[in-house]
Amino acid sequence: MRSLEFNQFLPITAEEAWDFFSTPANLSKITPKEMNFVITSKLPEKIYPGLIITYRVSPVLGIPMTWVTEITQVNNPFFFVDEQREGPYAIWHHEHHFKVVENGVIMTDKLFYKVPLGPIGHLIDTMFVHKKINGIFEFRKKFLEKNDTLLPR
Repeated sequence: MRSLEFNQFLPITAEEAWDFFSTPANLSKITPKEMNFVITSKLPEKIYPGLIITYRVSPVLGIPMTWVTEITQVNNPFFFVDEQREGPYAIWHHEHHFKVVENGVIMTDKLFYKVPLGPIGHLIDTMFVHKKINGIFEFRKKFLEKNDTLLPR
């Protein structure tokens, strides 16, 4: 299983960060367009424990697939966790943390994932998946830096 961690300073309050990132509809704003990411389930305004969200996404070669996640833990405004229930990974556990610091918040994503198919999956991960995931989080970081006006003030 892989574990990754991504950190980003945001010049906003924890409550403002929470307002943006706990709104499921905002996920499509911070996902690269080439992923063809579309939320297919009806969404509430804010996440809650037990919330199931379904998506269509094309992570590889433009091939669409269904991805289902569940919000398993919520501690407003400090963290929430989403876990895959159906999709491309054998394991997907994604923690979103918000820590108050001077003049803003440090947002930390902790991701634990495993690609299926044993040794073949490990090879696919090493060659493609790991780079793709890093690229998605880099896209999000750059997007938030360039578009920080989308974040609540």
